[in-house]
Amino acid sequence: MALDATTRTETDSLGSMKIPADAYWGIHTARALENFPISRRPISVYADLVVALAMVKQASARANKEIGVLDAGRADLIDRAAQRVIDGEFHDQFVVGVIQGGAGTSTNMNANEVITNIALEIAGREKGDYAYLSPIDHTNRSQSTNDVYPTAVKIGLSLDLKSLLEELDLLRGSFLNKAVEFHDVLKIGRTQLQDAVPMTLGQEFHGFATTLGEDHTRLTENARLLIEVNMGATAIGTGITTHAGYRAAVVRQLREISGLDLESADDLVEATSDTGSFMSFSASLKRNAIKLSKICNDLRLLSSGPQAGLGEINLPAMQAGSSIMPGKVNPVIPEALNQVAFAVAGADLTVTMAAEGGQLQLNAFEPIIAHSIFQSITWMRRGMRTLRINCVDGITANRERLGAMVGSSVGVVTALTPFIGYAAAAALAKTALLTHRSVADLVVEAGLMSRDEVDKQLSPARLSGLEAVTAAIPIVQAAE
Repeated sequence: MALDATTRTETDSLGSMKIPADAYWGIHTARALENFPISRRPISVYADLVVALAMVKQASARANKEIGVLDAGRADLIDRAAQRVIDGEFHDQFVVGVIQGGAGTSTNMNANEVITNIALEIAGREKGDYAYLSPIDHTNRSQSTNDVYPTAVKIGLSLDLKSLLEELDLLRGSFLNKAVEFHDVLKIGRTQLQDAVPMTLGQEFHGFATTLGEDHTRLTENARLLIEVNMGATAIGTGITTHAGYRAAVVRQLREISGLDLESADDLVEATSDTGSFMSFSASLKRNAIKLSKICNDLRLLSSGPQAGLGEINLPAMQAGSSIMPGKVNPVIPEALNQVAFAVAGADLTVTMAAEGGQLQLNAFEPIIAHSIFQSITWMRRGMRTLRINCVDGITANRERLGAMVGSSVGVVTALTPFIGYAAAAALAKTALLTHRSVADLVVEAGLMSRDEVDKQLSPARLSGLEAVTAAIPIVQAAE
């Protein structure tokens, strides 16, 4: 009878299974594929998580070699195989779903099997030749899912955050560019959607840039919580199956490999069960998302119309807005960012509930924590990019409309209250609204200020606060 060359047989404690001959993953991964056909989204969608897993395996191989519990030949094979994954190869072999039971065991075993079979191939041996190099006895030596998985997640998030912060900086820069472009465009500010006092459109966009800069700081601060890892903890934090020197050696190797300032947790039992750092980091992502959503709300309001709305700015027209109304264009890019923010807020709640659901010495729900945060970072990074390129960079100001609104606004009377008093200013504002006349004209006609002084105080620089009033001016008394 002809042999089946398309599969190989692997065996675990539950029995044997046929594995595709060309697959680098093995029986533990195969069982996970059968057990968790839920998300239909493999862990490979988060490339930095895959890289981080390979970094942990590489660091462990080097540490095990250093302390003498793994021979140099096998350690070097694992090291070389892990490096290929770090370099971007074989990511398609990380196939287990992002949602899985077992506290990440399926993910850890997927990494063990793939790296082992790459190493076997490097050695000129067949995939599945685990008698020579074992996914568990060698690639997983001195480790447990319970220290590998959270450590890899922390490293992966730290790597992923770098690209998010880069995109955040670029978006902030786009708003700053618009602040410069609109520095002289006077407009009416609003509080509670009602006319308030004048400002410049440049000041409004500078405020957007400033708030994004603050989020950069908060994200960086909370990312510091991710540098504490529990490698060497193994199952529950007691370090069972590890040897003296491994804990210090593996963290030192991880620092060198990842370029991150990692440190070993003081209490490995606590660190193995605690997920507080993930909650804090997720919360900072939510803060950024919600503030970004508020900015998008403002952009949609400011561009509303174009005829029957505020119509102060124009967003780039990116696609037809209606299948029934010809010529309609919608603010689709800010709308997309709003939805990203809603998803990030929901993901943060998921992280919170998963953290609360941990029991005793382990949190079994770290896979959904990891998926939620990685998805938030991914969607926010992509969302920021499209907002920058397809929206903010192309915004223009409706200067004539803005100028007309400022010229007819009674809000400018606020600038005159130090000179004519609140009561007189309120009365004149009411008259201006009823008669549709200029506040400036009414002040001069009432004899409260001269035309020159009114024009001076209602100059764009003073109305927007760019030029402060540094001294009192003589108050012109009303004629008796």
